Amino acid sequence: MFQLLKKGQVVKTELSNLNCTVGDLIGAGSQGEVYRASLDGKAVALKWYFPHWVKSDPGLRRNLEIAVRQGSPSERFLWPFDLAVSANTSGFGYVMPLRDQRYRSLIDIMKRRTEPSFRALATAGFEIADSYLLLHTSGLCYSDISFGNVFLDPKNGQVCICDNDNVHVDGQPTGVGGTIGFMAPEIVRGEAMPSSDTDLFSLSVLLFYLFMLHHPLEGQRELEVKCFDYPAKKKLYGTDPLFVYDPGDDRNRPVPGYHDNVLAFWPIYPEFLRNLFVKAFTTGIRDPKNGRVRESEWRAAMIRLRDSIVYCQTCGSENFFGQTGDGTQATRDSCWSCHVELNLPFRIQIGRTFVMLNHDTELFPHHVDGQRIYDFSAPVAKVARHPTDPGIWGLKNLTGEKWSVTDSDGKAIEVEPGRNVSLTVGRKINFGRSQGEITS
Repeated sequence: MFQLLKKGQVVKTELSNLNCTVGDLIGAGSQGEVYRASLDGKAVALKWYFPHWVKSDPGLRRNLEIAVRQGSPSERFLWPFDLAVSANTSGFGYVMPLRDQRYRSLIDIMKRRTEPSFRALATAGFEIADSYLLLHTSGLCYSDISFGNVFLDPKNGQVCICDNDNVHVDGQPTGVGGTIGFMAPEIVRGEAMPSSDTDLFSLSVLLFYLFMLHHPLEGQRELEVKCFDYPAKKKLYGTDPLFVYDPGDDRNRPVPGYHDNVLAFWPIYPEFLRNLFVKAFTTGIRDPKNGRVRESEWRAAMIRLRDSIVYCQTCGSENFFGQTGDGTQATRDSCWSCHVELNLPFRIQIGRTFVMLNHDTELFPHHVDGQRIYDFSAPVAKVARHPTDPGIWGLKNLTGEKWSVTDSDGKAIEVEPGRNVSLTVGRKINFGRSQGEITS
C-alpha cells in the first residue's frame, strides 16, 4: 500500500467545501486506497485514487460527478456524495458512507466463514436484484458486478453495495470492463462494452454463487484445462460457455469431489428457481438482448423462495415447499438434511401466492395489498400462539383495522386489531384489499 494520504491530513470536499480529516487506512485495491475519515464530525469513508488509475480512465471524474449529482438510487449503496481534492496531494478522491461492521463479504460466504440461513439468502437475493433494478431504471450501469462488491448481514440478509465509482451512464464508455468470470460472454469476446444488459448476466452469476457457492460455467470442462490462463478463461467464459446444468448438453456437468457445493445445493432449491438459472445461462447466453433474466424476475423469485420455507420438525433445517407454474403443489417428501419425512405447517393462499405459516412467519403489505407490492416496511400479521393455550396457533392482526373472517361452514366473525384468529383449514380472512384462505 502506497499510503497516498497521511493520518491527520486534511482534504477539501468540492461540493460542500468542508474539511475532511484523514484517519486510518482501511484497505487498498487496483484503483486506490480507502481511509476512515471525519467530515464535519461525522465518520465517513474516503477513497483516494492512484495517479496511474486517474490517467488510465479519463471519464472517471465525469462519471463520479454524475453519480454525486444524481444521488444514490437506494440506501443500500455506499454512494459517493462528494468529491475531495488536496493542495498537497495529486489526484482526487470521493467521500461515501462508512460500511457497518455487521456486513460480511460474499467471499466470506464462499469460503464458508459465515453461513447465512436460506431465509437470509433469499432476502439478500431480493435486495441485490431490487438494488440493481433501481440503478438501471435511473439510467445507470454498474459495469463490475461481482462478489467482491456486495456485502450482506448474515443474520437478516440485508445488503450493502460498495465500489460505486464503477457506475456510469448506460450506453456511455467506461474504463472498467468488469471481473473475469462475471463478465457477460460478449464482453469477454470483445464484442460489447458494459451495459445494463451485460449487468444482467453478471447479476445472474452473482446470485448463482450466492445460492450454489459455485460458478455456473465451471464443470467437467474446467477440469480438462491444463493451464487456467487467459486463453482458457476466454474459452470457458466467452467463446464457448456452457452451463453446468444445461438441459440440452451434459458435457459440462459438475464432477463429484471437485464441484461438491453445487452438487449438494442444486437439488435443494425448488424448480422455479432452478428454471430461472437455466434460462439465465442458456437463452441468456445465446440471446443477450432478449433472453436474460430481468431484475424484476429475480426479485419476484426471491420473495417466492422466502415464502416457501418449511422447517424440519426433527433437525430444524430449512426446506422449500415448491409450487409449479400451473398452480399445482409439490414439495420434498423428506428433509434434505436428516431425511426424515416433513410435517408441513398450515399455509395461506392469497390470490396465486402461497405463504407457509411457520412459527416465525410474518405477512406484509406486499402479501395483502396489490398496490403496495414489495412493501416490507412493517408486518400486518404474524403467526402467534394462543395466549392461554400454547398448543393452538393463530394469525395475529397487527393492523389498526378489523378483519372479516369466514369459516368453511359460512360462519363469520370479526378479528379486532391485536387479536388472533386460529389457523383452521378453509378459513378465509378478508384483509381489506385481498382475501386469504388457510390450507393444509
